[in-house]
Amino acid sequence: MTKRNPQHPFSPPVGHEDMVMKERMAKDAWTTRDPGKVTLADTLDWTWRNRSAHRGGRAQVDVYLTEKWAAENGRRLVREIRAPSGTRIALRFCDEWNDQVGQGYCAHGNATWECGEPHHMAVRQASLTVVPDAEADRKFLWAKGPRPLKHPGLADRGH
Repeated sequence: MTKRNPQHPFSPPVGHEDMVMKERMAKDAWTTRDPGKVTLADTLDWTWRNRSAHRGGRAQVDVYLTEKWAAENGRRLVREIRAPSGTRIALRFCDEWNDQVGQGYCAHGNATWECGEPHHMAVRQASLTVVPDAEADRKFLWAKGPRPLKHPGLADRGH
């Protein structure tokens, strides 16, 4: 049996509280828009799929995220864990952003994460629907950076 490493909350065996902490840490890293911070939680040869992009390894994902965030401004993200199981997490999410000309977008989707050895994520996959939206339709209205702890989650908002 693998012992849990307290320095890495995603090391096996993984409990619900560990998964909640890992999800929050990943979300906070995502909002920095720093690919290096995002990919530190992953194995060096991890697989990442989002929309039409399928990348492998930290270097490829760093390039993809740099390009993605250059085109998407003001991103706000809310995620919730739906089905924690062993070393896998299923999540649902919603995020909002503007493109370079100011058109707003909202994405709703599901994602799965799978832990690799010894304590990093090895696979991230996301399936989502992206629709244009107006500024008046925005629901995630906090200052730039991580979602405040007291900001309502998806279930709290009836999503």
